[in-house]
Amino acid sequence: MQTQAATRGPTHLVALYVATAGLQGNALGSDEEEITLLVYVLIDVQQNRVMGRQQYIVRPMVMDESCTPGTGSDNPAIAGSSGVISEVALAHAPALSERNLREHGIPLEQAIEKFEAWWSAMSCVTSGSAPRFVVDGQAPMRQCLHPEACNKDINLPEHYTLFHDLRKEFVACYSTHGELSTFGIQEMMEYFGLPLDTENEFYVHEIQDMICVIQRMIKDGHVFQNPETVNIVLEPGICSKDEEVDNGCVVRARGLPWQSSDQDIAKFFRGLNVAKGGVALCLSPMGRRNGEALVRFVNKEHRDMALKRHKHHMGGRYIEVYKASGEDFVGVAGGTSGEAHAFLSRGAQVIVRMRGLPYDCVAKQVLDFFLSGQKPCHVLDGEDGVLFVKKPDGRATGDAFVLFAKEEDAVKALSKHRDCIGSRYIELFRSTIAEVQQVLNRAIDPKQIVLPTPPIPQLPPILPQHIITSGTRKDCVRLRGLPYEALVEHILEFMGEHSKNIVYQGVHMVYNAQGQPSGEAFIQMDSESSAYACASQRHHRYMIYGKKQRYIEVFQCSGDDMNLVLTGAVTPASTKALLSPGTLTTQTPATLTHPPPPTPVRRRNPPSGTFTR
Repeated sequence: MQTQAATRGPTHLVALYVATAGLQGNALGSDEEEITLLVYVLIDVQQNRVMGRQQYIVRPMVMDESCTPGTGSDNPAIAGSSGVISEVALAHAPALSERNLREHGIPLEQAIEKFEAWWSAMSCVTSGSAPRFVVDGQAPMRQCLHPEACNKDINLPEHYTLFHDLRKEFVACYSTHGELSTFGIQEMMEYFGLPLDTENEFYVHEIQDMICVIQRMIKDGHVFQNPETVNIVLEPGICSKDEEVDNGCVVRARGLPWQSSDQDIAKFFRGLNVAKGGVALCLSPMGRRNGEALVRFVNKEHRDMALKRHKHHMGGRYIEVYKASGEDFVGVAGGTSGEAHAFLSRGAQVIVRMRGLPYDCVAKQVLDFFLSGQKPCHVLDGEDGVLFVKKPDGRATGDAFVLFAKEEDAVKALSKHRDCIGSRYIELFRSTIAEVQQVLNRAIDPKQIVLPTPPIPQLPPILPQHIITSGTRKDCVRLRGLPYEALVEHILEFMGEHSKNIVYQGVHMVYNAQGQPSGEAFIQMDSESSAYACASQRHHRYMIYGKKQRYIEVFQCSGDDMNLVLTGAVTPASTKALLSPGTLTTQTPATLTHPPPPTPVRRRNPPSGTFTR
C-alpha cells in the first residue's frame, strides 16, 4: 500500500462542512442565503485519526441590529437574504434556529479568524504549514464561502484557494468508468456498508459521515494530492476571431450596472474560474455598454455553477445569467486587428478608455494629460501605450485607449475624469481587452455592429432593469431641436455653466425606432433648482454646430417623464392624459434603441446612465 510520505500528499487534512440559512446539498448557495455554520475537523493522515474539531455558529449579517429581517437590504453582502431561516435549513439542522443564531452566532469573518488561531496553536501541525481542506462537492467553497467572503470584503487566507472535492476523490479511488460520479455522502456510506451517524456531537450528521468516508479512503491507500484551485485574479487574455470556444463554457449576464468593469463581473462569479480574458462587455450599436457581458469559464462544470447564480445580486441589482454559445463570445471578444493585438500584448494591468478628445489630439497630449495634476501617472511604454480609434477613412473619432502598468495607476488615472485637454473635457472609463477589440473591429468595418441575439424571451416592459431614474422630482431637463449630428460634448458646451450641475453619466441621447438620433436628449441634474435654472436660462438659446445654428427648447421635467420616453411607453393616444404641459409632447414618440430593451426585471436602485457616454 502506498504511503502519503512516498507520494508527498498532505500530512493533515481538514474536513470542512458549510451550512446556510437556505437550501442545502447540491443546491447549496444557489439561493444566495448566508452561511450559518462552519465545522472544521482536523485529521492526521499518517495516523489516520481525528486530532481536533471546531464548530462555529455564524450569524448572518441580515440579522444584525442595523438590518430589519425580511426587508432585504441594498448592502451587497446581504442583498437577497430573507432574514428568516428556511424550513429546509431548519429540517436539516433544527438547532440552528433564528434565536440560536442571534444569541450564539458570530460574524463570518470572526469564525474564520478563530479557526486560523486554533490551527496555528495545534502542536501536532508543523509550524507555518497550511491546512488542506476537503469538502463535499464544489458548492461549499465555490458557491458559498468564496462568494460570500467577497461580498463582505473578507480576505480569505490563501489556503482557501486549494481544496479537495470528496466526490471527485471518491471517484478517482473506486470508480473505473465513472459509474460512481454522482455519489453523495450518503451513497458513499452505503457503498462502504457503514452505518450513518446518529450521534449529536455535531449540529449536522453529515460531517461525521464525511470523516468516516475520508478515513476509509486513507485506509484503502488513497492519496489526496490533486487539489482543486480557486482563481482569485482575472488574468488578461486576447481572443482572435479564428479561435474556437466551447459552447458549454459561456454564459451571458444581463442587467449589469452600466459602469461595471470586467473585474466587477469576475467578482460576481467569485469562486468560479473564469478563463483568461474571459469577460467580454457587450456594446450597443452606438458603442456604449449595454448592461450585458459574455463570460467564458475554464470548463462546463464551472459554467453550470455560474447558471445557478441567475438572479443573484450585484449591489442592489439582480443579474440574469443565461447560457450562451462560443460563437457569441468570439463575436464580441474576438479581434482581427494586428495593431490592436500588438497594443494589447504589452502586458498592461489597466486599460483606460478616453472619450471626447479633440480630433487633432496627439499621443504627447495624452501623456501630458495623465502627468498633470496632483495624481500624476505614467502611461505604459509612453506614446506606444496610446491607441487612437479611427474611422475607416482614417479620421479621428475622439476616442483612445491608454495602457497602465499597475493596478494602482487605475485610481490615479480615473481621478482625472472630466479634466480638460484644451477646451474639451475628457471622459475616462476603465476598459477591457474585449472592449478594445470590439471598438476597433467596428471602426475598421462598421458592418460588424450587428451582434447575435440570444434566444431569451422578452417579457412585457413593466419595470425594466435599464430605467435611468424615476420619481416626480423635476430634477431633469429635456432638450429638443438638437442637430442630428450633435454629440454629448456639444450639449455640454450649450449648457455652459449649468453643465457642472449634471450628475455623473447624466446625459442621455434619445434615438428613434430606426436607431437614428431624434434630436432630443434628457439630462439629469443634481437638484430641482439646478434643473429650473437651466431650463429658465437656456430655453430657446442657439446651439452652433458647424455652419448650422439651431435654437433649442429646454424644459424642466421629472424622472417619470423621462422614462415614459426612454422606455417607449409614450404613445400619441395617451400623451395628453399622461403628461403635463411643457414636458413631453405627442410630436416625437421616441424609443431608446441603443440596444433593444433587455428582459424586464425588478431592481432596487437605478443605475447611473445605462445608455450614455
